[in-house]
Amino acid sequence: MDTRRLLLVVTVAGLVALAGCAGAGTGGAGGGADAGGDTPESRSLEGDGAGASNGGEDGGGDTAEASYAVSEDGETVAAVAERRLIRTGDVRLTVDSFAEADAEARSIVDERGGFVSDATRETRERGDENYTVGELTLRVPSEEFDATMADLESLGEVERATTESRDVTDRITDLEARLENRRAERDRLRELYEDANTTEDVLAVQSELADVQTEIERMETQLASLEERVALSTIRVELREEPPEPSTVSTAWYDTGVVAAFVESVHGLATVLRAIVVGAAYAAPYLLAVSLPLLGVGFAVRRRLSRSSAED
Repeated sequence: MDTRRLLLVVTVAGLVALAGCAGAGTGGAGGGADAGGDTPESRSLEGDGAGASNGGEDGGGDTAEASYAVSEDGETVAAVAERRLIRTGDVRLTVDSFAEADAEARSIVDERGGFVSDATRETRERGDENYTVGELTLRVPSEEFDATMADLESLGEVERATTESRDVTDRITDLEARLENRRAERDRLRELYEDANTTEDVLAVQSELADVQTEIERMETQLASLEERVALSTIRVELREEPPEPSTVSTAWYDTGVVAAFVESVHGLATVLRAIVVGAAYAAPYLLAVSLPLLGVGFAVRRRLSRSSAED
């Protein structure tokens, strides 16, 4: 029985090592492709691939094509490599009416098969007037990215517009390869689990199977997130109404209404009286501090004068 359990443990360890070697082999294959970039064929492929990548950005799709590699006998062959791109855009617009521009932006993204994922709106004040600013986060199919950007830029005066493409082809390919290896490992562990005869064997395989399943789910989540971001591009749109100019028109005093003038006069009088009272309250301690010594001196002088008069 001990020999069987030892054999089972060795088999599980071998499966784990085999899966690790397979993942390393996948990474090594990618590294080998990079290392081979010094050959004329790969240099030609890289140069054309860069041009195709730019073309993919202009075309608005989620893929770019690298075409033309030169074979050893000098013949030109088509080398088409699908690239997976995450595209994002950012545009800031000054518009005449926030409400109208907001409605048009929502209509544009709806016509392109996308949706509004987030939206903010804020009303600000300048002087006696208000103006509105806000931001929309739009998700559109990647093939509609460029057309949507062009439509949005027509809504107002463009203050800023930027686009970015991030190539995640290698990352997706690596995740798919690792995921395939882990699923194969999970299937082999399930077979061992079915063949386990003792409690110790069942627990050992079950623990390893749980770890592999957790890693599979984590990689599946990462892969789904990347594929979703490739399929749907993100565009952030900031809409700003033109802030109103400060009012410089002044009204002559004689154009003020009678009632308004009377009310303002009453308020002015009340302000003056309140200022006098407050000023007196501030001055009272100083007046007392100065007047008391003066009163004492005056009383002493008066008493001396009265005494002098009595002696005469």
